[in-house]
Amino acid sequence: MIIVERRPAVIVRPHRRRRRRPWPTIALFLAPALALFALLVLAPIVVAAYASFFEWNGFGVPTQFVGIDNFRRLLADEVFAGDLRRTLLLVGLSIGVQLPVSLALAMLLNQPLRGRRAYRMVFFAPYVLSEVVTAVLFTMIFSPNQGLANHVTKLIGLGDLGATWLADTDTVIYSLFLVISWKYFGFHTLLYLAARQSIPHELHDAAATDGASAWQAFRHITLPLLGPTIRISVFLSVLGTVQLFDMVWVLTGGGPIRSSETLAVTMFQEGFKRFHVGYASAISMAIFLISLVFGLLYQRFVLRRDLEGAVTTMGGHR
Repeated sequence: MIIVERRPAVIVRPHRRRRRRPWPTIALFLAPALALFALLVLAPIVVAAYASFFEWNGFGVPTQFVGIDNFRRLLADEVFAGDLRRTLLLVGLSIGVQLPVSLALAMLLNQPLRGRRAYRMVFFAPYVLSEVVTAVLFTMIFSPNQGLANHVTKLIGLGDLGATWLADTDTVIYSLFLVISWKYFGFHTLLYLAARQSIPHELHDAAATDGASAWQAFRHITLPLLGPTIRISVFLSVLGTVQLFDMVWVLTGGGPIRSSETLAVTMFQEGFKRFHVGYASAISMAIFLISLVFGLLYQRFVLRRDLEGAVTTMGGHR
């Protein structure tokens, strides 16, 4: 008789590799970007906030502390109030005229037109130009003597009207808006066009099958689905208008009689022309606070809702 002894089975567990924490690697890659951000963004904000509490000409170390006097002067300054009015006017024109025209052009370019790729390139070309180049170009167009605008107004029987667009205090801000629109409408057009092409064709086919007209399909399908893109476009337009400087400075210098000055132009005039760096710093902080408040409100009431609406469901789970 053979007795077989059973031994307990030995379970060999695979060796678990120690998971390396990714934080050192992440910190290593983020360090250069964070250093540049702190040096080029955070540090100037801190310096401007500090200088805004001093009467300072920009030379040496600020020593004459004036507290909030620069901000009191800012609130009572008619030039600053005029800058705000002109900024609001440009924002209203951008939202009420420029963006709807860009949306209409995007809907047109979405149609099966001949040469629509060429049209897209032509519409987007002004956006590629820098603001300085654009301003120099329109300085020549609005030239009183040999400018294209003056020639056009003469041909249609309006005389030398084109020569006064940048010299008249009543028309300079609208001329400025014309230049801004020419520069940026192509960007918004392609933004809307890309969003329109991301809408499934089946939705419009179903609407057409149900007898919906083109306007009804646009009103109830296209426009709501373009909502997030339109709101982003409005956000970019508002912030760009609040911080507008290069184009205005080269095109008009804020004139005539400060009738085309923006917040940034006034800040530059006070800081680098009149050497009121403390007051200019207060203006820069006002621009920063306006942009920050608008950005926070947009994030709180618009962006969060759009992101929540963009979350798709898979298998019944969000």
